[in-house]
Amino acid sequence: MTTDATPLIWIDQPTDLDKLVETLLRHSCLAVDTESNSLYAYQEQVCLIQFSTPEADFLVDPLRLKDLSPLGAVFADERIEKIFHAAEYDLICLKRDFGFTFRHIFDTMHAARILGRREVGLASLLKQEFGLQLEKHYQRADWSQRPLPPAMLDYARHDTHYLIPLRERLAATLQQKGLWELAQEDFERLTEVSVPTVDLSKGPDWNLAQRYNLSPQQMAVLTALYAYRDEQARLANLPHFKILSNEALLELALALPKSPRDLSRLGILSAKQRERFQEGLLATIREALTAPPPLRPRNGIPDEAVLARLEHLRRWRKQMGRRLGVESDIVLPRELMERIARENPAHPDELARIMRNTPWRFKRFGGEILHVLQEANFALAHP
Repeated sequence: MTTDATPLIWIDQPTDLDKLVETLLRHSCLAVDTESNSLYAYQEQVCLIQFSTPEADFLVDPLRLKDLSPLGAVFADERIEKIFHAAEYDLICLKRDFGFTFRHIFDTMHAARILGRREVGLASLLKQEFGLQLEKHYQRADWSQRPLPPAMLDYARHDTHYLIPLRERLAATLQQKGLWELAQEDFERLTEVSVPTVDLSKGPDWNLAQRYNLSPQQMAVLTALYAYRDEQARLANLPHFKILSNEALLELALALPKSPRDLSRLGILSAKQRERFQEGLLATIREALTAPPPLRPRNGIPDEAVLARLEHLRRWRKQMGRRLGVESDIVLPRELMERIARENPAHPDELARIMRNTPWRFKRFGGEILHVLQEANFALAHP
C-alpha cells in the first residue's frame, strides 16, 4: 500500500474547487483531515483541508480560496460517509471557520477506542493494521506558510490516504463484535459537537489563589498580567505561550518585582523577554497593586445529592469499563453521566428520555444505571 501512484491535487482556485465537489459527491465514502496554525497565531484558523478518495488525494487551500461554501454539500450529504481520525477537533474547526454542518461520519480513533485498543493514534493504528511507518515530523509545523514545502504536502496527504482501508478493517471488527450500533450512535453525537466559546482574553483560574495562597492583591496583579499578555499576543498575532508562560506570570504575581533589578534577579524571563516586556510588566504590576482586588466569580456547584450520585455512577462505569476492556467514557460519556446524576430518573421511561440519543447504551446498561441510582439515593437517605 503506497501513495506513489496516487495523484496529489492542489486546490486553490474556485473552478478547481467546484470540480472537486463534483468528484466528491460521486463517492459513497471519503477521508477528511485538517491542519491549523494554533501554535503560530493569536486566533487559530484552518490552513489546509485534505480529502482522499480511492483514486486521488486532494489538498484544499482555505487561505487562497475566499469561499469554501461548495464543500458544505459534501459534509451535509447523508449518503456520503466522511472518515476522520479524531474527528472532534476537525469538526469544531470546520464549523467555527466555515459554518459547515455534518452528517454521516466515521471516526477511526473512536472506533479503535470502542474496540478497546490502547494505542489509538493514527500512526499506531496504521502500523498495527498495515505495518506502515507514518512520519509525524510536521505535526507541530506552521501550516499557514506558503508555499508549503513538498515534504509537508506529502505529510498532509498521508493523514487521509490510508483512512478508507483503515475504516474497512475497524468497521468489520465492530460488526463482528456487535459494537456497530454503539459506534454509530457515537458518530452521530460527534456530528452535533458545538463550537466552544473561547475567550482568549480570559483571566487566570481562581483555583490558583487557593493553591498558591495568593493574597487578593496578588490575584489582582495576576489578573492584570494576563490582560497585559493578551494585549501583547494580539498585537504580535502570536499564541499566549509564545509571549509569556502561565508559570512566569504566576511567579511574577508571587514575587511582585518593583524594579528592573528585581525582575532580573527572579531569573524567570529570557533576556529577549526582559527587553521587550520589562517596562510593561513593571507598570502593570504597579497599577494592579493600587487597584481594587477582583471579585471571585460564583461557580454553580452541584448539591451534595448530585455529587453523591455522580460518584456512584463514576465507580460503576469504571468497573464496567474494566470488565469490557474499554475506557470508562466509552461505557457512559461524561456529559450524559452528569445529566443522569442531575435529573435522577427513577423509572425506565425517564432514563430512556435522557438517553434517547444513546439507545444502544440504554438497552445495554439502562437497568444497571437505575440500580446504581437507587443505591446512591438509599445511601443518601440512610447516612
